[in-house]
Amino acid sequence: MSNNIELKPINSILGERFYIPSYQRGYRWTSEQVKALLDDLWEFKISQKTSDSDAKNPFYCLQPVAIKKYNEEDVNYWEVIDGQQRLTTILILLYYFNETEFKTPKKIFKIKYETRSDSEKFLMNIKDDTVANQNIDYFHINAAFKTIVKWFKEKEETNTAINSEFYPVLINQTKLIWFEITDNQDSIDIFTRLNMGKIPLTNAELVKALFLRETNFNKKEDVNLKQLQIASEWDAIESTLQNDDFWYFIYNNSNPLKYETRIEYIFDLIKNKTKEDEDRFTFYKFSEAFTTTLNEDNNPDIDKLWMEIKKYFLTFQEWFKDRELYHLIGFLISTNNNVRLLKEASLDKTKTAFKLHLKEKIKAKVKCQIDDLSYGDKLIKTVLLLFNIQTILENPKSNMRFPFNSYENENWDIEHLRSQTDKTISGKQRVLWSKDILEYLTGKENIAEQRLIIEQELKGKVKKISKGLLSLIEAEKVDAIEFEKLYKKVAKLFKEDKEPDNSISNLALLDASTNRSYKNAMFPIKRKTIIENDKKGTFVPICTRNVFLKSYSKKLDDVMYWKNSDANDYLEAIKSTLKQYLPTQNVQDGQQ
Repeated sequence: MSNNIELKPINSILGERFYIPSYQRGYRWTSEQVKALLDDLWEFKISQKTSDSDAKNPFYCLQPVAIKKYNEEDVNYWEVIDGQQRLTTILILLYYFNETEFKTPKKIFKIKYETRSDSEKFLMNIKDDTVANQNIDYFHINAAFKTIVKWFKEKEETNTAINSEFYPVLINQTKLIWFEITDNQDSIDIFTRLNMGKIPLTNAELVKALFLRETNFNKKEDVNLKQLQIASEWDAIESTLQNDDFWYFIYNNSNPLKYETRIEYIFDLIKNKTKEDEDRFTFYKFSEAFTTTLNEDNNPDIDKLWMEIKKYFLTFQEWFKDRELYHLIGFLISTNNNVRLLKEASLDKTKTAFKLHLKEKIKAKVKCQIDDLSYGDKLIKTVLLLFNIQTILENPKSNMRFPFNSYENENWDIEHLRSQTDKTISGKQRVLWSKDILEYLTGKENIAEQRLIIEQELKGKVKKISKGLLSLIEAEKVDAIEFEKLYKKVAKLFKEDKEPDNSISNLALLDASTNRSYKNAMFPIKRKTIIENDKKGTFVPICTRNVFLKSYSKKLDDVMYWKNSDANDYLEAIKSTLKQYLPTQNVQDGQQ
């Protein structure tokens, strides 16, 4: 669909003729909707008196109006494809001012409704209750007019100049997003697609229309070529941003602003949009730029405006290709740094200086004594994420990259390596826990096969525990006391019947499925799941895999247990890997 788009103040459409086709529903705004518009406009007026804003030409923006040129009996109209409710309300408001404020009526625009041939005549006599009751459309228009009269009457009690103050805001500072359809597509099809969301008038779509409108260019032969170039480069940028590996390197899911068309994120960064700003903030800023950034022909300087976007994106692309920048920046974004501020910091620095800047920011994030960290401390996840990233960076010959996409979307969080015996497992979680343990002890998932293994192969303590687990699983109701006894036996078997250890040396990044719903799986169960996931190619952070394979342990013995010596070796590996970022650490007794 080709189109032109611009912001038009109400005074620029006075004298125009609009045509509402039959496929549109009639006017249906309620008194609440009319009052909401009036309140918004008045609040905007008040804000101009109290605001310290440096904005030169502040305005209140209405939602988009999609229109198309239409001719009937040699009379030119704008066919309203979307937005007739807003247009009709504005027209009713203009009638109100002509009735109450001006001795000589001022120019307004006209609306003709295909389904009501006498609608123009009624709008000239909007106060006529007799005519208003003849059909539902007139009834709602008349009701809207009465709402407007009542609203102004109430305001006059505290401000006698309300009419004279309100009218300039309506005429000069209220703008429509004027979305002109310029191709020959069927209007009903366009209307249907708009209302089904297939032509979403997002900031991205509106900004795109700004760039592609024909009026930007002087020479007709340049129009199609320039439009094709921008559209092609736009699609290439969007395609790159739709690659989740690239996207989650520069975007964090905690960002309150969400994007279906991801190039809009670039626009928001350029214009510094925040969650407090209104929905169309970015479009307004670009629209303003199109009126102030002009070339020698006094047209919008499309090359300069578009180059700003390209350069912004290309900076991210350059970062992505540099393996060290990718990891340093990816870490900072994953820990909620603002990518726009990082971009600004890079402007006056060489690549080497920028990397040093990033490392200083990382140092500030992990300024802590590792030994003092315990479960529940928010810094633990930050430290362990950095541990994984720095482990990858320490091997310059490797092409491995930390997958921020998987980390963001697969619910990785901090959990214990060795289970916490002080944590109670209750309800259905007891059965889940028992099934996991029995599957581990027998090596089988099927109950019949498990029973056979128990009878023919298992011996001693393991056989006794397995029988207890099988009985518990098959029982109609789990006895809490019996389960607790069994749990303690299993904890003793796996040497996890110790005091709770909440230090970082007993913590790792674990995903929700590995950690299980009962949140207290034994070390060997978690280890088995991690290894199975790794064999399948499922993302497992490198240090999480290493710790469950006991790669940090200096003394390798039974892999079923997570012992104090394993924890101490793991802690020293974290400290050693992160020594360039961490402040001087406490020295443990007996260690250098």
